[in-house]
Amino acid sequence: MSVDIVFETHALSEDNDRGVATGWLPGRLGERGMQGARELGRRRREDGIAAVFTSDLGRAVETASIAFEGTGVPILCDWRLRECDYGARNGGPASEMHGDRTRHLDEPYPGGESWRQAVHRAGRVLDDLPLRWEGARVLIIGHVATRWALDHVLGGTPIEDLIGADFAWQEGWEYRLG
Repeated sequence: MSVDIVFETHALSEDNDRGVATGWLPGRLGERGMQGARELGRRRREDGIAAVFTSDLGRAVETASIAFEGTGVPILCDWRLRECDYGARNGGPASEMHGDRTRHLDEPYPGGESWRQAVHRAGRVLDDLPLRWEGARVLIIGHVATRWALDHVLGGTPIEDLIGADFAWQEGWEYRLG
């Protein structure tokens, strides 16, 4: 048996709109983000989702709450699904944060973590999914580090390749665990 996983990014936050790399700060959705969360709900409410796993950061929780409001689908928050911790640079300009991303593949951001550490942290969620969700279809709502964890652990893509590639946003990615 296996677990089918759908990954979606959190909806656009106010920080995204302002060009800020929120990192481990909570962030919140702006009007465009709330609309995006409602669209995610329209895409996924009738998609056989048994549970939603989300980063515990505000922008991701808000996305899940809007998307699945009134459905009865459980929303489970997990800190391991957070974005990379930029440490002292959380809330800094996105252009600076992502401009030197390769420098922080293995070197942690000051007071934070490296991308490799973030990917390994987020990937540990996968060990727990079959314990309760074997044979189910689940949705994970997260961040760049979350998607890279799925691509690395389930797709075998080296982190070195992921860090240099364009994120190429789309309406969900599909994975199979097991």
